[in-house]
Parts: sequence; C-alpha cells; structure tokens
Amino acid sequence: MDWPLIIAFGFGVGVLVGTTGVGGGSLMTPALILVFGTAPTTAIGTDLAYAAVTKTLGGWRHWRKGTVDMTLALWLAVGSIPGALGGVVVLRMLESSFGAKRFDDLLLSLVAGALLLTGVAVLARALAFAGANERDHVDFRLRHKIAAVVIGVSVGFVLGLTSAGSGALIAVGLITVYRLSPRRVVGTDVFHAALLLWVASIAHLVSGNVDLLLAGNILIGSLPGVWVGTELAQRLPENALRPALGIVLLAAGLALLNKAGVGFPVYVIFLAPAVVAVAAIALHFIRARARVGAPPLATEPS
Repeated sequence: MDWPLIIAFGFGVGVLVGTTGVGGGSLMTPALILVFGTAPTTAIGTDLAYAAVTKTLGGWRHWRKGTVDMTLALWLAVGSIPGALGGVVVLRMLESSFGAKRFDDLLLSLVAGALLLTGVAVLARALAFAGANERDHVDFRLRHKIAAVVIGVSVGFVLGLTSAGSGALIAVGLITVYRLSPRRVVGTDVFHAALLLWVASIAHLVSGNVDLLLAGNILIGSLPGVWVGTELAQRLPENALRPALGIVLLAAGLALLNKAGVGFPVYVIFLAPAVVAVAAIALHFIRARARVGAPPLATEPS
C-alpha cells in the first residue's frame, strides 16, 4: 500500500465530507477498489469504519455550530439503523450464494449503481432544488416522522450493502421533503450519518470486512480534513462545489461498472461526465443571465 497517498486521499475526502456532507463512501470505496486494488467487501467495510470516526468529528463540529436538527436526525436513525443492518445481512447472503468472481462483479455493479444514483442526487440537489422555500426548523408532525423513517430505511439499506449514498441521498430527502436550508442540511446529514455509520461499521467488523490498519491510515488524513471542511462550509459557494462532486461520482460509478465487466467503451467514462459538466455550466450561465435580466419586483402603492 502507498500509505502517503492513502492519507492524502483521506484528507481530500474529509474536506468534502465536512464541506458538503457527502463524498465519504461515495469516493473512498471506489478509490480503494480502483486505485489501491482492495477487495470490494474489504473496501466497503473499511470505508464505513473510518467514515464513522470522521463523521463523528464532523457531526460534533456541526452540532457545536448549531446547524443540526436533532429531532430530524434521530427520526432518520430510527429507520436507517435497521436498514443498514439489513443491508449487511443481504451482503453476507449474496457472498455465500455466489462464487468469488461472480460475487465481486455483482458487488462492483451494486456499488457502481449506488454511486450513479448518488451522483444524480447530488446534481439534482445542486441544480434543481437549491433555494426553494428553505427553512431552518421543521415543526414535526406524524407525516414528517413517517417520511423520516422511510427515507432512513431506504438509505440505510443502500449504505449497509454498498457503503455509498448516505450523505447525498439523505440530503436530497432533507431538501425535497423538509426544505431545510443548506447549512442545516449539511449539519443534520453529517450528524445522522455518524449514528448510522457506527452501527453499519460494527456489523461489517463482526463480518470480518474491516482492515483496521488501512482504516487507521485513512483517518490520519480524514480527521484534519473534516475539521478544515467544516470551517470551509461556512465560506465556500455550494453552487460550484456540489455539481463538481456529482460529476466525479458519475465518473467513478461508470469506472466501477467497466471494471465489473459491463460492456461499454472506456471513453464513455470520460465523455458522459464531460457532457454533464458542460450542461451544468450552461445551466448556470442561463440562470445567471435570467437573474440579471429579470425586472425588479413591483411594489404596492401605500
């Protein structure tokens, strides 16, 4: 293992987690598989183990800054914790049902699907949902509790099975269902993920899927990275960072599909994200021009 490079990857992913609330499992798992040659099951378990510690630090930092909706985070955990345990159980069942090669290819395809879904979710969050009637607090009623549990079960299952998606998928739910403001989305997302990841990582540790030495070296980089990212979250423009992250996730998902043996030309891995990037840039300039050309709001005569 190239330990300095792993520490550098950990720092970069930690910055993204602290800044946007997403990018932990979605980036580190494919990096461990594609760059460092880690077995898929070990990459998933190790990723969850280091991410549990990383997001605990990030969640504590966001809680201190007052950006966590504690009630919403706990109701999400009511669904996501059993969902994650179910995902780990299904992973073990799949492993025992398939041969080593078939199981690795299947798992790569599952992780790739989760990455593509996460990338679409990040892009949708950045390009479609931003700024729509945002609020800092939710007055919880029965329908809000039910929605939180359903979102939690779905995302927890995907996390336990693939290690990806906890940040972006939860974040889209927080925006579309609860219309939280960006800082509350990031804070609540990271705090909830810390609760969920501890349960999922312990389940993978019991299953023998965690490389503790590898997780420790990632943590050397990710802990200072998430500290820096939490500070940057108050300053960096989300409109630029999130689309870029979504495009990277799309490329990583396509690369894993290619590694799993799905037949498509290698240039698609680069061409498809490039097309999405051009479309996102064009949409940004169209919106900017529309804002500049919009007439001022008329005022009522007194």
